[in-house]
Amino acid sequence: MSLSSGVTNRNLPSIQPLTARNVVLSTLLGYHPPELPIGALIRVGQLFGIADRTIRTAASRMVVSGDLTARDGVYGLSRRLVDRQVRQEASLTPATTPWDGAWDLAVVTAPPRPLAERVAFRRSMIKLRFAELRDGVWTRPANLAQDAPDVLDDQCAVFRGHHDDPGQLVATLWDLESWAADARTLTDTVETVRDLKAGFMASALVIRHLLIDPCLPTELLPNDWPGSDLRREYSAFIDKFAQRLREYGEG
Repeated sequence: MSLSSGVTNRNLPSIQPLTARNVVLSTLLGYHPPELPIGALIRVGQLFGIADRTIRTAASRMVVSGDLTARDGVYGLSRRLVDRQVRQEASLTPATTPWDGAWDLAVVTAPPRPLAERVAFRRSMIKLRFAELRDGVWTRPANLAQDAPDVLDDQCAVFRGHHDDPGQLVATLWDLESWAADARTLTDTVETVRDLKAGFMASALVIRHLLIDPCLPTELLPNDWPGSDLRREYSAFIDKFAQRLREYGEG
């Protein structure tokens, strides 16, 4: 699977090799309800060459840290991570409203901050699907049905206005051609992937890619935009993948 480089975003977490903790967390995040016996988690870990003891240790430490609950050998996500699961799934297909041509403009007004806080801010803005027009100035079409999050209220002044050439502005802010090319590649991948180990990576790549879909109004998208196709194929894929993973874990 070869993806173009045009939509790589250094402000989003990179795809890392799976650790025992990653395997446990990723497996449970794909289940409804998100709980499995330790034996199933161990079998999944074996797919990646992770020793049984390593999976057990990771699960135990996650219970201590409050990430997991445990009862009678069955591990489940804590309430905090269940909420994260819900937010993650909702973020893949954000609700939109009819677009009236308006744009939201967020201008950073916060005082100088340490590097870590600036990086966290940039990541938050990207998750909100804003693009940076210039240093400290972020914008996007006002078509997302979302309340202003704390990151905007606390660090920005937000304005709403119009642009004389929104198509040109979109072309400046987003590389739609590269995003679409990668989306089509990922759609083909989830249609054909059968291997459980490859399925983990495919799922991680699709989720990351959908998080940088600008979710623009239809009026500003090219013809044959593949966003809906990718979401539809991923939804079908993840249902089948979760069932196959459950069967494998119980086998």
